[in-house]
Amino acid sequence: MHEFRYLGHIITDDFKDNADIAREIRSLFYRTNMLIRRFGKCSMDVKRVLFRSYCLCLYDTGLWKFYKTTIINKLKSAYNRCMKMFFGYSRHHSVTQMLLDLALPSFETLITNSRFTFMKMFNGCSNQLVAYLRVLNI
Repeated sequence: MHEFRYLGHIITDDFKDNADIAREIRSLFYRTNMLIRRFGKCSMDVKRVLFRSYCLCLYDTGLWKFYKTTIINKLKSAYNRCMKMFFGYSRHHSVTQMLLDLALPSFETLITNSRFTFMKMFNGCSNQLVAYLRVLNI
């Protein structure tokens, strides 16, 4: 399978997004480990701001359309695991309780908001090329 990067997004010859989601999983672990090394001893409020800034912005999730369920589940698991690692929760701690304690969005909320924002910008764009893509219903 051939693949290449265009503006950070991995495009494959089968037009599936699995490779790009795998890239995002690696990137999420990289950013979380960097935060743990540099800011592991900070207060919870500082950690929350850092996590929001560095880990909640999943790049180009609004573009993902064709992918395997297993790879998106791996990303969800990575998101929850990174949050537990950074904030010091045990592996067996409830994800729901952790999200409530930290006032952070769930993975599903994060993806839904990203897709909504992308579609809002896509539909509101006045660029002729984007308007043509809307007409094609891509």
